[in-house]
Amino acid sequence: MAFFENLWWLLVLIGIMIVIHELGHYWAARWFDVRVDAFSIGFGPRIFGFRKGETDFRISLIPFGGYVRMAGEQPGDAEDPRGFQAKPRWQRLIVVFAGPAMNIVLAVALLAGLFMVRYPQLANAGAPATVGYIKPGSPAEKAGVQLGDVIIQVENKQGPTWEDIVLREVVSADKPMPMLVRRNGEELRVVVTPELDEKTGVGSAGWAEQTEIEVGGLLPGMEAEKKGLRTGDVLVSVNGTPIRTAYSIHETLAAAGGQPVDLTYRRGGEQHTISVTPMHSDNGTGEKRWMIGIKLAPRVVYTELGMVDAVRESVNHNIKGATLIFRFLQSIIERRSSAKSLEGPIGIAQLSGQAAREGPFTFISLMATVSLNLAIFNLLPIPILDGGVILLLLIEMFIRRDLSLQLKENIFKVGFVFLMMIVVFVLYNDITKLLPG
Repeated sequence: MAFFENLWWLLVLIGIMIVIHELGHYWAARWFDVRVDAFSIGFGPRIFGFRKGETDFRISLIPFGGYVRMAGEQPGDAEDPRGFQAKPRWQRLIVVFAGPAMNIVLAVALLAGLFMVRYPQLANAGAPATVGYIKPGSPAEKAGVQLGDVIIQVENKQGPTWEDIVLREVVSADKPMPMLVRRNGEELRVVVTPELDEKTGVGSAGWAEQTEIEVGGLLPGMEAEKKGLRTGDVLVSVNGTPIRTAYSIHETLAAAGGQPVDLTYRRGGEQHTISVTPMHSDNGTGEKRWMIGIKLAPRVVYTELGMVDAVRESVNHNIKGATLIFRFLQSIIERRSSAKSLEGPIGIAQLSGQAAREGPFTFISLMATVSLNLAIFNLLPIPILDGGVILLLLIEMFIRRDLSLQLKENIFKVGFVFLMMIVVFVLYNDITKLLPG
């Protein structure tokens, strides 16, 4: 049932993405009076649909993708005064770019709408980026970073938030990150070189931000639920040790070795202390750890934003997301990050089902993220993708003549083979993540 549920939510997710993307191409083509023969959701044989004017709106057999078929679009098509190739290059450029542009607009609109209803912000947002945990033997420890250090500069970024630091960390495997930290009133320079995390495929420095931790969820039947903990309770201390990161709890439970621990939490402004006994649990990979049955999460506060503020925050959020995507692709090319971290259809299906089960807010947030990723992927200069077509048009505009038909056909063939190689890789990548070990 979980498989079919994940598949259903994947189809909902990509279905909306495809419709919005292809509507961009369709509306731009109609604006410039390009004849559109087909508007298809999916590839392959037509299952059903309807005709409106000169366009066949159809649902096709293979649901993973879609297209708008314009007259005179493909090399070798018969000449048509209303065909795509008959239009000026600047008009063709707009028609091609309109698809990814609509996905960008959708990403901004979705987040802006969410932020007008519920704008999530970490409880310590705006506070200095303070180190609250350092993993023994990690790059952060080797660089001399200490607990309580306030990071006041990372690379060329002054006064960074922890989000700014993480955005640089994940794409900087084996790349030195010079930083300026404040410790006991002194400013010190350190250089942290994140290492590649084989599990996630991105850079990791082995540290965490000092922040408040709350109960993000409860596992049924375990100790925390039995002792009356609730989602949203703020965790204050464990065995008298202040909780500044989730790692503080994990380490204390491991050190207790199954003995009861005193857990202090805050609810409604009042503090309570309970005694909980950890249980030994196997997470399915053979790795055993002590658990009390709570899902840990940084404390988040929610507010409502006005339309202008919501749009501004949404734009900023998407700019950061796009920047991270490009830096991550760069780090893959430079072999500082692993392509194993890329998610294919199977991975996205799992994320879709999980997000849908968590609620509309999470699912719409995922939809915005996927929409932005789809836009950027389509804008990559790969032949057969929108970005490849845009690149060829720009080249023709620069040289002021058309490239030969044979050259275009060869370029598109190479692009198709390359795209199929990517599809095979991400599918293989998804499958290997599902296999034991």
